[in-house]
Amino acid sequence: MTYILQNQDLVRKEDAYVHIDDRGYYFGDGIYEVIRVYHGQAFASWHHIKRFIASAKKLDMNLPYTEAKLNELIDLLLHKNKLTDGLIYLQMTRGIEPRNHLYSRESTPVLTGFTQPFTRNHVVQTKGINAWLTDDIRWLRCDIKTINLLGNVMAKREATDNKCQEALMHRDGTITEGSSSNLFLVKNNVLYTHPATNLILNGITRQLVIELAQTHQYKVIEEPFPVDVLIHADEAFITSTTMEITPITSINGQVQTTYSIGPVTKDLQTKFHDTLPKN
Repeated sequence: MTYILQNQDLVRKEDAYVHIDDRGYYFGDGIYEVIRVYHGQAFASWHHIKRFIASAKKLDMNLPYTEAKLNELIDLLLHKNKLTDGLIYLQMTRGIEPRNHLYSRESTPVLTGFTQPFTRNHVVQTKGINAWLTDDIRWLRCDIKTINLLGNVMAKREATDNKCQEALMHRDGTITEGSSSNLFLVKNNVLYTHPATNLILNGITRQLVIELAQTHQYKVIEEPFPVDVLIHADEAFITSTTMEITPITSINGQVQTTYSIGPVTKDLQTKFHDTLPKN
């Protein structure tokens, strides 16, 4: 039996519901996090919770939960569903109000969560993926992990329609990130990625990979770079909670280029996997 988190209660999935006046339903007015579970352990959950709280603050949302309470609810949901390997999805909307663009600061947020099985895709991590380069049509606060993801969704659809597994986006010729990932390029053993500004989501895996790379004496340069740089890179990979470190073997669309899965990507993959919870 599957259980869903609704505020501080666990209910059976068939008994869960979304109110018609929920602002998440009307406006996409909410935030979320996705946490990876390995061998029954939530990985980097405190990092995700801190970002969840930061997103709420940036959106002027009430948050009636402490870090400790949110982590307690995540653990409860995880163990109630007896999840071994998978994902925890945590979402909070601003609350239930009659439809009105002007939100009230007195509304009570609605917290929900669920789990689902998920295992590492060894094929794409070994053989890499094809990426599609397209325009970044999103709003200017991509640093907030909001449930309003239409720009990302449209980019992912475009990539898939062109037989690619991820969309890479650029804003007026400057590369930002993937539709559901962060992008890294490698040139002469140096890693390059867009800085954590309002134009990208500062991914948890992105943060962990930068820290890991620097610990092992790789230089990491966080600066904006133009589309043309893509064709000069030695290696390219994306990072995300679900994709971990996944190599890119080709880019299509507005730029065409190919990459080998190089030694830096392979080394970081190995080092990252060594940090994950074990049996």
